[in-house]
Amino acid sequence: MPPLNFRSLYQHGFARVAACTGHTVITDPHANAEAVLRHARRCADEGVAVAVFPEMVLCGYSIEDLILQDALLDQVEEALRDVVEGSAELLPVLLVGAPLRHRDRVYNCAVVVHRGRVLGVVPKSYPPNYREFYERRQIASGDGERGGTIRVGGESVPFGVDLLFAADDVAGLVLHTEICEDMWVPVPPSAEAALAGATVLANLSGSPITVGRAEDRKLLCRSASARCLAAYVYAAAGLGESTTDLSWDGQTLIYENGVLLAESDRFPLDDQFAVADIDLDLLRQERQRMGTFDDNRRTHGARTADFRTVSFELDPPTGDLGLRRRIERFPFVPADPDRLALDCYEAYNIQVAGLQQRLASIGGAKVVIGVSGGLDSTHALIVAARAMDRAGRPRSDILAWTLPGFATSDHTKDNAHKLMAALGVTAAELDITPTARLMLKEMGHPFASGEPVYDVTFENVQAGLRTDYLFRLANQRGGIVLGTGDLSELALGWSTYGVGDQMSHYNVNSGVPKTLIQHLIRWVIGSDQFGEEAGKILAAILDTEISPELVPGEEMQSTESKIGPYALHDFTLFHVLRYGFRPSKIAFLAWHAWHDADAGAWPPGFPEAKRVAYDLPEIRQWLEVFCRRFFAFAQFKRSAMPNGPKVSAGGSLSPRGDWRAPSDSSATVWLRDLARFD
Repeated sequence: MPPLNFRSLYQHGFARVAACTGHTVITDPHANAEAVLRHARRCADEGVAVAVFPEMVLCGYSIEDLILQDALLDQVEEALRDVVEGSAELLPVLLVGAPLRHRDRVYNCAVVVHRGRVLGVVPKSYPPNYREFYERRQIASGDGERGGTIRVGGESVPFGVDLLFAADDVAGLVLHTEICEDMWVPVPPSAEAALAGATVLANLSGSPITVGRAEDRKLLCRSASARCLAAYVYAAAGLGESTTDLSWDGQTLIYENGVLLAESDRFPLDDQFAVADIDLDLLRQERQRMGTFDDNRRTHGARTADFRTVSFELDPPTGDLGLRRRIERFPFVPADPDRLALDCYEAYNIQVAGLQQRLASIGGAKVVIGVSGGLDSTHALIVAARAMDRAGRPRSDILAWTLPGFATSDHTKDNAHKLMAALGVTAAELDITPTARLMLKEMGHPFASGEPVYDVTFENVQAGLRTDYLFRLANQRGGIVLGTGDLSELALGWSTYGVGDQMSHYNVNSGVPKTLIQHLIRWVIGSDQFGEEAGKILAAILDTEISPELVPGEEMQSTESKIGPYALHDFTLFHVLRYGFRPSKIAFLAWHAWHDADAGAWPPGFPEAKRVAYDLPEIRQWLEVFCRRFFAFAQFKRSAMPNGPKVSAGGSLSPRGDWRAPSDSSATVWLRDLARFD
């Protein structure tokens, strides 16, 4: 595999784009050309690949009948020549708005300029002629223009709404542009262009501002980017446009697959742009996975097959440009408080509703659950309690056992008993150590002879006995065993197979990663689901070290010291499961998310003491552990996992749902990719 320049965003499937706005001088094309080039030079310094400018930026959108004056149109062409010549040594592809004469009409155009040449010209498809708009008085509709050419600067260049602009040296960077009103129609040109292969959709907009219109624009841009599985870059006209009857706010927006990456302040007094790094790999992966996207292309193949592609060489920079997009430290746990509260509400109720339906479908069985005082069993227990409440059943129908073993601490056992009492479930304790001693003795294990041998057999005898007891208790009491293992443990294979915590009758936690479970419990406390006393106990459980408590000793056994931080593993899991990213790219993202504890937002309520940073060697170390366990070890456990609801859009690992993989695969290709950088 080729070596990797690890710090370069362009090496990891990103492209930097900008939506630019500023002070337009109406009817002064040369002044506006100077402004465009000023923006372009700044964008070049920032490593921007694509810079989008407002509609008719070279003369102003609001000039009404002056657009038909030859003196003005002549100077627009001269100013466009200035922009073309001035771009010769600049990196960005410039999408510049200008009125151009063609045949016997004037067209409102987006001129695509790169490194001293015009790549093509795209006319506005749908000039509006309603309310405050009178464009059809002066402007020809371009919706029927396909397959043609136009003379610009003495040369014939492609002209039409059927143009895509593809970078030969940046995989997946395929541009399409539409103009203002084109976005507002039921089937916009960008929709066809996306089906034809465009990944970056640009909109050069005039768009006068009225109350509420900014939110409408955001809705349309977000929707277009989500439906088209694309980036959408929007730039509206601002200061300098005529205020005879209208006003202008210079709104700029960059969306990617329904997510707002960047926007600038509205009503700016000077040059302003929004800049973001769009993830071309993410868009490609989304399209590969969503087969209906390509099905839709085939349905509209008569139109999408006729698009023309204009190729160009971007020659992007190879150095460290940083990363201009927000990377969530916890991709399963948004840092935005409102979004996190909604996610927790939905996740919790998905689990509750899933369990409630399962219990109803099998005739109202009781719930049998092992409660350790740790995070996972705690969360499964409070899900079961709410499911009983919703079903109108007593919580005493939850039969909860704590099953202490050789290394169970008084702290966790005490928390388990307190929580069971606070929730009003039927609680009991069953000490597994006598049975474990007997089994180890009959097996001839050294521990039975007094030797301090705490191997995997020693651990799994305990884990297996706990599950074995729970299944037999369920037989005896007319119940089902409720699983507690989470998505993170399934990913890493951190569970005892078969007669162990890998197995249950129904597992409410199988779609919830460890990092989200912590916040779900915080949400349960904060929303006072079970009262003050239960809340205090839940808070104490949150503060407890994650541990299997299987090996005796003075120091508590730490799960994360053995298999790595769940924060990093969940980060990797999300990007592997949701997008199929390469380990090298995940490392790049993880470094930007985690290398500085003081940079970026943390989820609300996340403890200050746990706000740590990870350097690149640590990230790489635990990525390798993840790849080995996820791809080469743990699949056989997932292939036989019990039923449980999918919770996160990040995905699930059920072989009946999101993830199907052979149990005897190898991690070689992922480890080879990881070896591309030091």
